[in-house]
Amino acid sequence: MHVSECTNQGGNVPLIAPPPLPSEDKRWKIVNGTMRKNGFARHALIETLHTVQSSFGYLDDDSIRFVALSLHVPLSQAYGVATFYHYFTLKPPGKHTLTVCAGTACYIKGADKLIAAAEKRLCIKQGQTTPDGQVSLMVARCVGACSRAPVSLCDGEVAGEVTETQMLEQLERWKAE
Repeated sequence: MHVSECTNQGGNVPLIAPPPLPSEDKRWKIVNGTMRKNGFARHALIETLHTVQSSFGYLDDDSIRFVALSLHVPLSQAYGVATFYHYFTLKPPGKHTLTVCAGTACYIKGADKLIAAAEKRLCIKQGQTTPDGQVSLMVARCVGACSRAPVSLCDGEVAGEVTETQMLEQLERWKAE
């Protein structure tokens, strides 16, 4: 690491400069901006990991190591956060994402049956991606469209009053691509 010419607020202790960005990819500048905005403070770990996930779609080993090093957080803590919160994923998402809402209204209206049917058709469990990388199956706690229950999101687009047939037809369309 290089010692920066910057100093702390007292002005007499040099700060350690953050590591160089992993690549020239512009998304790293967004991640770096999040850390800079928070003064490269340890408390920015979750927000920074969220920025990485939003920018790249998932957290890989290199990104977790970069964030831990940049924020001076033990690697074990960064991995602990990344694996504890269900929002974070350590694998790349599929080309398409089906998210089924499992909130109370959706569950009462049959979301559990939609999830089971999708798992059976895709031969994966919720939170996984098909081996061909085509479809990721996710479950959300609530998407805020309770009046349209049961609800799913197909590549982020909300579909309400979803039937099992409609959902399976969408999966077949994606599979045919």
